[in-house]
Order: sequence, then C-alpha cells, then structure tokens
Amino acid sequence: MSRLVILAFAVALAAVTISAAPQAGFGPGDQDWGYVTVRPGAHMFWWLYYTTNPNVVSYTERPLVIWLQGGPGASSTGYGNFEELGPLDLFEQERNHTWVRNYNVLFVDNPVGTGFSYVDTNSALTTTNKEIALDLVDMLRGFYKHSPEFENVPLHIFSESYGGKMAAEFAYELDKAIKAGTIKCDLRSAGLGNSWISPIDSVLSWAPFLLQTGYVDVDGYNKITVAALDTKKAVDDEKWTQATDLWGYTEVVIMRETDGVDFYNILKKIYQPSVARRIASYRKGRMHGGALRDLTNFDEEINRDRVLSELMNSKVKQALRIPSNVTWGGQSGRVFSFLEGDFMKPCTEVLAKLLDETDVKVAVFTGQLDLIVATPGTVEWINRLDWSGHDGYLKAKRTSIVVNKYIEGYQRKNKNFAVYWANRAGHMVPADNPAFMDYVLHQTIGS
Repeated sequence: MSRLVILAFAVALAAVTISAAPQAGFGPGDQDWGYVTVRPGAHMFWWLYYTTNPNVVSYTERPLVIWLQGGPGASSTGYGNFEELGPLDLFEQERNHTWVRNYNVLFVDNPVGTGFSYVDTNSALTTTNKEIALDLVDMLRGFYKHSPEFENVPLHIFSESYGGKMAAEFAYELDKAIKAGTIKCDLRSAGLGNSWISPIDSVLSWAPFLLQTGYVDVDGYNKITVAALDTKKAVDDEKWTQATDLWGYTEVVIMRETDGVDFYNILKKIYQPSVARRIASYRKGRMHGGALRDLTNFDEEINRDRVLSELMNSKVKQALRIPSNVTWGGQSGRVFSFLEGDFMKPCTEVLAKLLDETDVKVAVFTGQLDLIVATPGTVEWINRLDWSGHDGYLKAKRTSIVVNKYIEGYQRKNKNFAVYWANRAGHMVPADNPAFMDYVLHQTIGS
C-alpha cells in the first residue's frame, strides 16, 4: 500500500471517529449546540451541556439525558434549562441542583418551530405525535453524526407535561429504529413527568381535586364538571379539535370559579387581576405556545416569561450565534395550533407497547400540587393501562421515599415500570423538589 493511500485512509478514518470539540457557550462548563434538518424545511435545535462531574476522566463515562419540554411549543432550551435543571437559573445565577453535575444533558427545542427550532414554511410543522417522534429520531441521528462518541453512551429520555406524550412515542420509535439497524444508540429509559398521556383523565380530575382542596364549593364543582363532561363527549366522539377547544373552555371556567388558582402549583400565591385580564392572558399564552405553562400566576414585579424571552433573544442568541432571522419562540403559537387536532388524543396504547415490546425502563413521576396534570388523573390511567405487568403493578407494595430522614414521596414498581409520587411539588418537579428528583434519576439511570 502506497504512502498516499495510507495517508488518505488515515484522513478518512479520522473524519469518521473524531468528534466535535466542546466549546464555551452561555454560562459555565463545556457545551455544544447545533441544528439538524429533520425534514426539508424543518430545522431542529439542540443544546448540549457536558457533565461537570469532577470524578470522571471523560464525559463519555456519564450517561446522556435528553430533556423534552411540554406545550406543545414550550422550549426545552429556555424553560427546562433556565427554570428547572440547567446550570444557570433565570437570573443567571448558578443552580445548586443542576443535572449537569452528574449527567450530560441535551436540551431539544421540539417540535420543530419551538424555541430556536424553526420551519421554512407552515407545511413543515407537525400535526401528530408520531410525526414528532420520527423527527426526534432523525434529530438524534444528526446529533450522533455530529458527536459519534455518544452512540455507545447510555441514553435516557426525560420529559415534562406534553413532553411526556412526545417522549413515550419517541422512545418507542427509537427502539424500533435501533432494532432495524437504522441508528446506533444505547437507549435505556424514559422518564415521564406530570405527563399528558391521557388528557381526558386529567380534565375529569380537575373538579373533584379543586373541591377536595377547598378551591371551589359544590356550585363551582358542578360548573367545572359540566365543562369537563362536554370535553369527554367530544373525546368519545373523536371530535379532537372540538375537544381541545372544550379543554380550554374548562380551564377558563376554573379561572372564573377560583379567581385564578395556579394550574401548576396550587399553593402559589394568587395575584388577582380582573377576570377579563386573566382570560386574555390565558388566550395569549395559548397563542404563544404556553398551553401547559404558567398562565395564571400574575407577578407584577417579575414577569418570568418576559425575562426569559429577553434573555434567550439577546445574550443567549448572541453567544450561540443563532441565525439572525430566528426569534426564540417566534413560531411557538403555530406549533400548538397545528397540533390542536392531536392535543387531546391519548398516548396510552403506545406506552403499553413501549412496556411490553421493549426493554426500556419507564418512570412516571407526578407532583401532588399540580392541577393541570393532577395526580388523581394520572393514577386513573395508570390503573387502567393495558400491559402485561398490570396486575403485578397493582399488587406491588407502595413504599415511601426517604431522603435525609424526610419523606419526599412514594413509589411503586413492577418489571420495567415505576411510578413516583412527589411531595411538595407541582408541575415542575425538578425545580420544586430536587431531592425527590435526584432519587428518581438515581433509581432510573443509576449512580
């Protein structure tokens, strides 16, 4: 073999095996980021934080955790990163319970059109959960092409709210792709936090939950129940867009009857604007992808969504060199509107297949103070879930989770399925109860 051929072979081998080098991004630690064109005209943005764990020689010794936000249309790189589990909080202060200390964390702005992700035309937006899942598989293919050293690193998909619905189908489609040999990936688990798996069960739980916690009386309970049952009829009749509209109307009834209870943590203080302002804010939130975000918490001193938007569209955008024509959150409203016909559809059948047809561990966790995806509704669909481990799960002993002598929650497990109840936590469990969340991560991912 000539020297020229040997040199060409070495160059080709290096092109395949050398990964992208970590770089300085926004905030502490090594980072990387980029776009994957998952379909013509559909560009998905990802932002990776390499672990800062001091006890490893190489970051590849630690697992890779993907975080998917809800909405649909809420940004992982924004909300999940700066308000829940990234290295910096919303006000650019270092967070003492960041996941990056133990894991490599990959925030993905998903579906396309969310956050810094964008589409060239509306026709490239997704309309079903399966389309979202397939886009995520393609995103991961592009990510591994950029950083092939992660192909052999254990992968764990964690999520929140509508992100849980996306994560369940993503994990299922990813497992199929792995078995088909179209992607190399070491998928281990899916964590579904306060997840929109069976939407109608959540809606039906609202009236009794509010009555039992004292936010409404019997009259308010009856009004909410009427709206919830109208929503259920639309679901039963498979009138999905109408069901989404009635879901929204039921939330408006709740706001009127409670004077604005916080949908994401019922113990938050309530600022009382006019009813008209509450409803106007709610509708504006839906138009901008905030469907399962904090739409009823009015803080006159700090508008957190405004602070986050300004941060993402100034310092972060500049540091990450985002294209000038891309505005963080600029297409989020369209993301939600294109999924209105899929929003109220359940994902229980896919989740049952994930449990029965794969070795993927599934961890469901739920905050006791959440209203939007209230624990009673979550327990309802879990108890009906049609999978091989159903009876064994119901017979399994429910035990407490004790961290530093405090009961942080409860758990029940069977086979590859575990359910965790979080004490003192609402919709955003990682932010509300970090000790509980660390326990769930340890149980699901390992040390």
